[in-house]
Amino acid sequence: MRTALLAVAVILAVAGCGGGSKSASSSTQSAGSAALMHPGSLKATAPATYDARFATTKGDFVVHVTRAWAPHGADRFYNLVQNGFYDGVKFFRVVPKFVVQFGISGDPLVAAAWQNANIPDDPVTTHNTLGTITFATAGPNTRTTQVFINLADNSALDAQGFAPFGKVTSGMKVVESLYSGYADAPTAHQQEMTTGGNDYLEKTYPKLDAVKTATIVGR
Repeated sequence: MRTALLAVAVILAVAGCGGGSKSASSSTQSAGSAALMHPGSLKATAPATYDARFATTKGDFVVHVTRAWAPHGADRFYNLVQNGFYDGVKFFRVVPKFVVQFGISGDPLVAAAWQNANIPDDPVTTHNTLGTITFATAGPNTRTTQVFINLADNSALDAQGFAPFGKVTSGMKVVESLYSGYADAPTAHQQEMTTGGNDYLEKTYPKLDAVKTATIVGR
């Protein structure tokens, strides 16, 4: 029963994922990366496999992506990492034995630019098992920038269309150690995260861990 309820919670929590309105506090506004302000220009095809290294406030972890698992998701993730989208983002949802979720830009202008930059759904070809990484969704064909890492066997999510595109191959202990004291609480405030950026999160949920940098290994 807990798994079923949490599966529904994923859908509710990621409504409007990846963006927000263009209003923002002056202290968090910036021009952002020129490339990140134009999502339609970031359409590179990812390699068949690649690794992405995340340096975080708790240490490093590496995600190994297999494009054949979910081509649209793998391509989007590749473009986001390659262009620095995840640098500075907060791990706003950490629920032990369930998921770690992140992917709302700390820059409100960038978040707004990606709000409607949806990609088509991929068929689910592999299970949402421990360590796999999957795009969050608010319904069919709504994936943008938010992803979650499974902290348990969440194969019940497969039937809901959550398609893993990679897996954490090193540093899973780091992922499991990310601050979880707020659990699901921040997910009800994604609009505030989107419009207020990291200023909002640092004031309201100051203990959240964050990505320092995310890079494609060897690039």
